[in-house]
Amino acid sequence: MTNARLAFVFPGQGSQQIGMLADAAAEFPEIRSTFSQASDVLGYDLWDLCQTGEQADINLTERTQPLLLTASVALYRAWCARGGARPARMAGHSLGEWSALVCAGTLAFTDGVRLVRERGRLMQEAVPAGEGAMAAVIGLDDAAVEEACAASAQGEVVAAVNYNSPGQVVIAGSSAAVGRAIEACKAAGAKRAMPLPVSAPFHTELMRPAAEKLAPQIEATVFHAPEIPVIHNVHARPETDPQAIKALMVEQIYSPVRWTACVQAMAASGIGQLLECGPGKVLAGLAKRIDRGLGSHNIDAPAQFHEALIATAE
Repeated sequence: MTNARLAFVFPGQGSQQIGMLADAAAEFPEIRSTFSQASDVLGYDLWDLCQTGEQADINLTERTQPLLLTASVALYRAWCARGGARPARMAGHSLGEWSALVCAGTLAFTDGVRLVRERGRLMQEAVPAGEGAMAAVIGLDDAAVEEACAASAQGEVVAAVNYNSPGQVVIAGSSAAVGRAIEACKAAGAKRAMPLPVSAPFHTELMRPAAEKLAPQIEATVFHAPEIPVIHNVHARPETDPQAIKALMVEQIYSPVRWTACVQAMAASGIGQLLECGPGKVLAGLAKRIDRGLGSHNIDAPAQFHEALIATAE
């Protein structure tokens, strides 16, 4: 049964940790079976990698992306198998938008794994290591961050790329331009402006070559109209046409993640509870900053999973 006030949100890169979902896997067989299915596509043991590997290994973008997609889909399958409420909306942050589309029935899980592995590889290859950078800016409004980036570009690329919540924006671009923008944001009154441990400037024009290379693979994949509306990062609206969704998933690679607008759109549609379907609780935390009226849950451990089942039952 659909809970008209419930939305599922899916995290992006940065939520991966060695040992993630270990407790959930001990209770929910869907976790290991989903990881096994992904491993067959990838050609290596994804579960072993995230349980016994090194953090540096799972931080490699072409591994991070299929790992987080698989973790989110595994939890959603466990949720559905236990009769969890069907959400009225879905959204995902950056990579997490692919998780949302798989869970909404837009494309097959194995196709999603294959595409996000390529997405990660192409995004990392688009800009040589050390030439790109990202930084978090805290305590400055969106317009001031945008102005600081414009003044700091000096012929290079630097832009606001993740509008995560009011007063929390991530910028990205070429290393030197990001460095200048960090100082400009501080001068404009930011509480903090600090580099992030990410080498590729995601969601900037520098990612357009990756998008152009991935586009034919997306086009060749079967997409369906989503069974549950997915709010897209590019324009914070749902889309029903499969061809339009394909175009959005190409554009998403070099366009800003308008997460604040996505959450506001869900709240405006009547959503009152967000359930974070993936490792961690980053998006649950952001939701509280965006709209204090929203309740939030995370389900990456059995205790929280069962609490959320009860809290969201209609």
